Amino acid sequence: MSEDNMINCTISHEIHQYLFSSVYIVVLLVGIPSNLYSLYHAAIQLKQKNELGVYLMNLTVSDLLYLTSLPLWLQYIFQDDNWSHREWLCQLCGFLLYENIYVSIGFLCCISLDRYLAVVHPLRFSSFRSMKAAWIISAIVWLKEIAVGVVFFLHKELSKDRKNQSVCFEHYPMQPWEYPINYYRFIVGFMFPLAILLISYLCVLRAVGRSAGTQPVQKIRIRQLVSSTILIFLICFSPYHVFLLVRTLLERDCHFITGIFNYYHLSLLLTTLNCIADPVLYCFISESARWGLYRAIIRPFVRIFCCCCRHGNASPTNPATDSNEVAIEGYNGHPTVTLLTHTSTLNNVTSNHTGK
Repeated sequence: MSEDNMINCTISHEIHQYLFSSVYIVVLLVGIPSNLYSLYHAAIQLKQKNELGVYLMNLTVSDLLYLTSLPLWLQYIFQDDNWSHREWLCQLCGFLLYENIYVSIGFLCCISLDRYLAVVHPLRFSSFRSMKAAWIISAIVWLKEIAVGVVFFLHKELSKDRKNQSVCFEHYPMQPWEYPINYYRFIVGFMFPLAILLISYLCVLRAVGRSAGTQPVQKIRIRQLVSSTILIFLICFSPYHVFLLVRTLLERDCHFITGIFNYYHLSLLLTTLNCIADPVLYCFISESARWGLYRAIIRPFVRIFCCCCRHGNASPTNPATDSNEVAIEGYNGHPTVTLLTHTSTLNNVTSNHTGK
């Protein structure tokens, strides 16, 4: 192995052995069923010709692809950060990690822009809110990130540390080819989407606040959706990109690497929580998703603690519905946000237009 692929710094990986292994196991146990559940509700949205379901389905697929790599990362951790598989598997796992971060960011932006057009410009740009446009935009997001991610297959991702162990997807100090990639990831992959999310968030909140005809429940639903996309973005992805930029600008010696190692890897761990945070979006979009979650998780606990008291009143009697917020022009030129409710029955799906 060449000198460029040697790790010259002595680094303690104890944070991997304890914290990372615990979090990865929890993410696997929670993330796989919750994302499969989300995939089911995304299929329902697609059947109802709701373009939002396209973005949510792609977001879920991205999470599931990354979750398939976690068993390999767990084995790597349990072997004291020693990669025992072929190098292409290391490259693939690093590629899936990269894809999950930036594909997720891309589709969070798509969701925010879709809500922005639906609420702020309901009668304009309708062609951008079609199923065809949603599929085209999704393909562009995937192709863009795959093209950038291929860079990881052009360089060696296995390095030898001072214990002669094979370290996967880590270079200490950074390699020269990583600098331009990291600047691109921070500016194009993080700052630009953050600007899109914040602008669309503020515009949607202002439009909803000015809509006198919008029902309070509908306003809450819309605010919850746009707020949750911002929170997922800030909590899961912001710390990682801040430390990535700090490393790129300042990392030149082992002393600096030792000081920042744990903080950088904690921020990297937060990106993994995105896999269990994304399914929460369905609870703000689909009423049937909320009802299913209540029936599967909350209601059994309610029955246990209440000793089956008021058994007949514990669950709602209304059928599950899937909802999609849109906006139409109201009186005096002010937009009025209206809720289109799709009520699912055993034999058919009917659409009820809830009034202003």
